[in-house]
Amino acid sequence: MHTPTEQERETEFQARIDRGEMIEPKDWMPERYRKQLIRMMSQHAHSEVVGMLPEGNWITRAPSLRRKAVLLAKVQDEGGHGLYIYCGTETLDVSREQMIDDLLSGKAKYSSIFNYPTQTWADIGAIGWLVDGAAIVNQTALAKCSYGPYSRAMVRICKEENFHHKQGYEILATLMKGTPEQRAMAQDSMNRWWWPSLMMFGPSDKDSPNSGELMRWKVKRHSNDDLRQRFIDRTVPQAENIGLKVPDADLKFNPETKHYNHGEIDWAEFYNVIKGNGICNRERLKARREAHQQGAWVREAAEAFAAKHKENMIAA
Repeated sequence: MHTPTEQERETEFQARIDRGEMIEPKDWMPERYRKQLIRMMSQHAHSEVVGMLPEGNWITRAPSLRRKAVLLAKVQDEGGHGLYIYCGTETLDVSREQMIDDLLSGKAKYSSIFNYPTQTWADIGAIGWLVDGAAIVNQTALAKCSYGPYSRAMVRICKEENFHHKQGYEILATLMKGTPEQRAMAQDSMNRWWWPSLMMFGPSDKDSPNSGELMRWKVKRHSNDDLRQRFIDRTVPQAENIGLKVPDADLKFNPETKHYNHGEIDWAEFYNVIKGNGICNRERLKARREAHQQGAWVREAAEAFAAKHKENMIAA
C-alpha cells in the first residue's frame, strides 16, 4: 500500500482547497497552514478581549441607564467572541494558556485600533460604527474561510457585530441632532478614529508577508485593499447621511470605478503602534496582566472542582 509523501499530501490538500472544501480539525494539513491559522486566530481572539477595555472604561459613565445596559451587553459580547475564537484555535493543538501567555508577554499581537484612547462618549459611537463596521467587512469574508471552526465562529460573531455597528451609529446620529457642542464632539471623534479604522485591514497586500499564502489557502478570500475599499464605499454615505465629514481632503467618488478614491494612509503610524509605541499599548497590556493575576484564584478553584468531580466519578 502506497504511503503518500509530504509533497503528495500538500498537493491533495491544495486540491481540496481549490475545490472549495472545508478543512476540519482532524484532517491532514500542512504545518505552515496550521501555524498561520494559530497566528491569525489567536490574534483575532486577543483583539476581541483587549477590545473590551476602551469601551468598558465608559460603562459607569454612560449618559443614561439605557446606554449603560446596551454598552454592558456589547462588552459582554466581545468577551464571548474572544472565547469562541480561543476555542476554535484550540482545535489546532495549541492550548489557551499558551495563547494567553503569548499575549501577556507581548509576543502575540492584537488589532492596533485598541491602542487608541476613548476620550469622550462619542468615541463609543465611533468604535461601534467605524471599528465594528470594519470588523464586519473583514469577518463576513472570514465566515467563508477554508477552516471550519473559524468559519463557523464568524457566523454568530457577525450577527452580534451588526448589532454593535447599529448601536454605534445611533449614538453618533443622536449627537449630530444635538447641541453644537455635541455635534463638535461627534465630529472630533470621527476625525480621530477614521484613519486608524482604515489601518485595521492591514497594509496593501504587496507589503503584507502573509496575504499571498493565506489567499492561496482561502483563509482570506479578499485582499486587504479590496476589503478597505468595501468599507469606505459603505461608510462614507452613512457619514454624509447624519452630517459627519470624513477627514480626508482627497476623498472623492469616482464615477468610472463606482468607488471612492481616498488619500494616503500614514503607515508609519500603523507600524509604530504595532511595535508597541501607541498611546495605550502599555496601558492595555498592563490591564490584561493585572486581570490575569487577579483571576488566578478562579482558575485554581475551577481546576480543583474538576479534579474532585473526576475523583467522585471514578469512585462511583
